[in-house]
Amino acid sequence: MNSKLKCLLLDDELPGLSYLKLLCEQIPELEVVRAFNNPEVFLKEFPELDFDLCILDIEMPGINGIQVAALLKDKPVIFTTAYKDYAINAFDLDAIDYVVKPVKFERLQQAVYKAIQRSGREHKTHGHILLNTDKGNTLLFFDQLVYVRTSEIDSRDKTALLANGSCLQLKNISFEKLISHLPSTDFCRINKKELIALTCVLYFSNDQITTSINFQIEKPLVLTLGETYRNDFISKINR
Repeated sequence: MNSKLKCLLLDDELPGLSYLKLLCEQIPELEVVRAFNNPEVFLKEFPELDFDLCILDIEMPGINGIQVAALLKDKPVIFTTAYKDYAINAFDLDAIDYVVKPVKFERLQQAVYKAIQRSGREHKTHGHILLNTDKGNTLLFFDQLVYVRTSEIDSRDKTALLANGSCLQLKNISFEKLISHLPSTDFCRINKKELIALTCVLYFSNDQITTSINFQIEKPLVLTLGETYRNDFISKINR
């Protein structure tokens, strides 16, 4: 089964279209089905194509991207444009995102991840998300994430421990937002300040979890299992 989002591209300017296609091909979760530089050809051919998402320009001759998107009905769209004036119209169509040109890879990737989340395909253990850290943006791979706790310096930030023993300082992200991106069957929040990958669980009792994590200590890390989170943890362990 192909878990990638199948995508159509539309931009009447060939250099911009080629650049957009190049960026899209660097996003592993995206498959470019067709790239069009003529909206009339697009409108003629798209009904016969199998796709999940359309990334399109707004200012085009004959018919603009807003009008094209309206014809796509239930298909999600991401707009790319040099003009900011269309933002309200774009979101009236329930657009996934509105990316201002010149398109940057990180910004496009962020928009695509929104589409993935809406599609329900984000729960893949081999997947990843784009997050802001104290050293800049990073791709956080789910199968490398072991443990996350509230930062001791700033409660708005989170300290993430990776399987290779390194740490990341995730900037200004809530547990709720982080969990919404993680595979729900593989990660669990266990108290107000911590979440873990279930693969690191060695033993657990009613109020404690002994893990395989050695976080700056020689002994395995023992964590508190909060009452509020206990049922969710046990249900995931028993799956």
